[in-house]
Amino acid sequence: MSNLTLLNNADDPVLFETASAANGSLIGVITLNVPKALNALNFDMIKLLEPQLRAWQSDDAIAMVLLKGEGDKAFCAGGDVVSLHHAMAQGKPTSLVEDFFTLEYQLDYLIHCYEKPFLVWGHGIVMGGGLGLMAGASHRVVTETSRIAMPEQTIGLYPDVGGSYFLHKMPQGVGLFLGLTSASINCEDARFVSLADHFIDSTKYDAMLAQILAAKWGKTASLNHERLTKLLTDLDNQSARMPKGNIKANLATIQKLAELNTLQEQVDYILGLATDDKWLQRAQKSLKHGCPLSCALVSEQLKASKGKSLLACFKMELGMSVRAGEVGEFQEGVRALLIDKDGAPNWQYKTLSDVPQAIIESFFANRFGENHPLNGLDTPTHIKERR
Repeated sequence: MSNLTLLNNADDPVLFETASAANGSLIGVITLNVPKALNALNFDMIKLLEPQLRAWQSDDAIAMVLLKGEGDKAFCAGGDVVSLHHAMAQGKPTSLVEDFFTLEYQLDYLIHCYEKPFLVWGHGIVMGGGLGLMAGASHRVVTETSRIAMPEQTIGLYPDVGGSYFLHKMPQGVGLFLGLTSASINCEDARFVSLADHFIDSTKYDAMLAQILAAKWGKTASLNHERLTKLLTDLDNQSARMPKGNIKANLATIQKLAELNTLQEQVDYILGLATDDKWLQRAQKSLKHGCPLSCALVSEQLKASKGKSLLACFKMELGMSVRAGEVGEFQEGVRALLIDKDGAPNWQYKTLSDVPQAIIESFFANRFGENHPLNGLDTPTHIKERR
């Protein structure tokens, strides 16, 4: 739109623009600008995003922030794990992996705690690191094209970027199921499991932005949150019916996981389901071929994070992610799925029973002592209950 003012270079991996609303307030618009890579979040993008968000946070002229992805295919298809693979394969120090995840989690935490309205247009693919950006936004919009997943189990990782926190907000058993199977979900599912707040037809983006610019924004963040919620709710009500999801229809099946005592029983239960449901069949296939260590980590992660604060979850995850860079399954998973693309990872631990308990425990050890890299993050006065 012609009333957007670009603040940086048009070929930068993240674009920052401002637009003037009717009463003179400014709207900050951010576009993840690497569509050929499905807007996967890399080091350079993170380094651009955090300082700009902090600047807008303290700028009284900025009423709200909108974050979207360039192109029709994806908001953000994850973190740039290919670059991390190169660092691991070359034997570079763990500090490179630590630096990436530290900066990524700082950014995600900032979005969770952002005082001004923060709208994410979750159009198309939203995976991994993309979900980390979206999960903490105050106003999360999905469209009929949204496809959301936490596919970390397929690459030897685990659902990070705050998954330890937001997976607990889902109906019983659903967070564990999604973490174990990497099952993708649509817009209706996202609303149902509290990963999205509004559904708007993808064709209504321009209308949404026009209404945002026409709104009379106030001087307080709380008032502006209310105004944005009403605006998006009205657009939601004007949109078509959401495509039917899969979680509600299979909820009783999924929730039987809670009745089983061990992870092995839970995995056997999922793999043993006799079903014609295509979504469940895909989930079974992903679990069968996924990383056994990752499955063990998902289960342990959810036990260890129950009742933890958001910041405590991110601190735990940073230790886990740095450890993942050392153990080898993460490197092998990325190689098989994203580098060589042979789809045949040679896991060190072929089955759950092969995974040593000592290896699992090493992911949860206090490797940072009193000097945790995430110490000093601003503690928000509140984190909205819905998150």
